Amino acid sequence: MKVTRIDKREFDQLRKINIKRNYIKYAEGSCLIELGNTKVICNASVEESVPAFLRNTGEGWVTAEYRMLPRSTHTRMQRDKISGRNMEIQRLIGRCLRSVVDLKKIGERSIKIDCDVIQADGGTRVASVIGGFIALVDSLNGLYKQKKIYEICINDFLGAVSVGILEGNHLLDLAYGEDSKVDVDLNIVMKGNGEFVELQGAAEQGTFSHKDLNKLITLGQKGIDEIIDIQRKMFKDVLPNL
Repeated sequence: MKVTRIDKREFDQLRKINIKRNYIKYAEGSCLIELGNTKVICNASVEESVPAFLRNTGEGWVTAEYRMLPRSTHTRMQRDKISGRNMEIQRLIGRCLRSVVDLKKIGERSIKIDCDVIQADGGTRVASVIGGFIALVDSLNGLYKQKKIYEICINDFLGAVSVGILEGNHLLDLAYGEDSKVDVDLNIVMKGNGEFVELQGAAEQGTFSHKDLNKLITLGQKGIDEIIDIQRKMFKDVLPNL
């Protein structure tokens, strides 16, 4: 059965993406990313220290924190609640960001990415990965300009998107009204070279086939290619060799 999407998009169409870099005055890197009606502020903070397990190694660290503001959703959430979901998402963001940066070239310093959801309408974790990457690159560019590092040590671009199956239809970039009722839900994170960083998915109802999985991955890669194209244009002067 063919369904009509909430916002009338085609099945393989991304929501409108708006990105405002340097959104927060005091952060070393920041952006506001709007993925449809989902809005996330991502801030990068540089600290001249590393976790204990990295001390005296000469290697740096990139990590992330994720929170949803109290009225980012339809009803008020408890402020600063570190839920299992929040912990899982911030670990995902950190892993993804570390996959595209050479930590040995940062030196013994940490870059912490704070992802604060100010409005949620599906895809908050993938928006946080995209926005977190942008904030990370700008923070590294700042360190490079200050001659604290010798190169902007990013090895590839990073994109993320959600896909799902609803009543037999394969959909790209799920809004909340779709995400909450899909039969299959999958989040995909990929580098610009086409390699996977993360695949997170499950059948919410029933099961799905190998053919379905291939369709979802192909659909997701199409969306990620479009996201990475936006990043390439955004950072053409910062990352000219990627």
